[in-house]
Amino acid sequence: MTWWHAVVIFIAGMWAGTINTVVGSGTLVTFPVLVALGYPPVTATTSNAVGLAPGTISGAYGYRHELVGYWPQVVRFAIASFFGAIGGTVLLLTLPKDAFEKIVPVLVGLAVVLVIVQPKVSKWVQKRREANGREHHAGPLLFGLLFVIGIYGGYFTAAQGVMMMAVMGMLLSEPLQRLNGVKNVLSAVVNIVAGTIYAFVAPVSWPVIGLLALGSTIGGQLGAKIGRKLPPTVLRGVIVVIGLAAVVQLVLK
Repeated sequence: MTWWHAVVIFIAGMWAGTINTVVGSGTLVTFPVLVALGYPPVTATTSNAVGLAPGTISGAYGYRHELVGYWPQVVRFAIASFFGAIGGTVLLLTLPKDAFEKIVPVLVGLAVVLVIVQPKVSKWVQKRREANGREHHAGPLLFGLLFVIGIYGGYFTAAQGVMMMAVMGMLLSEPLQRLNGVKNVLSAVVNIVAGTIYAFVAPVSWPVIGLLALGSTIGGQLGAKIGRKLPPTVLRGVIVVIGLAAVVQLVLK
């Protein structure tokens, strides 16, 4: 690894940590960067899962005040994410490598679409909650959806946070800032589970992991403190541009 590769990966990790905490989809920054630097898609995915885990923990810690008194519920959600993440890692490790390389452009494209429509989903959720005036509590549907999202997150982490915010926003009545805190905790659970498994049994790059871990940890704190003041449109625009570039590169590869 050259010195400038290391700098680029560190900066990408820091940007991803910030984006993951504020919006989600930080993987759409780091994954294309790693692929562009020559890392195989599977190695880029597994190294991302391990390297970005500290950033999700950092972001969750930054949102700890929004979760005061809500931790018993968060733990219940985390159980669904935990088992879903295990399922996702099993899929990545058992399906043929060629299958992953064929499906990953589709997954990146799906993640980009989710990022684009996320503002409209948030507005719809907010209007729905204001209109019906009912309290929505966690039920089997929510736990099932969090389990499925955990599978997706364990297999390919991009945009899992956007998915979590969408389903929780529709099925819970909690304030959006609290839901964002829950999202950060659940993303941390998925990344830790997947990252731990991949660290032992999957191809990973430890230099990449170290740089991503350091950068994303710093980014997680920036996202929790400063990132909420940044224009979400700017963050989202960067994600979309990088994601589309990744799709083009992967299709033409």
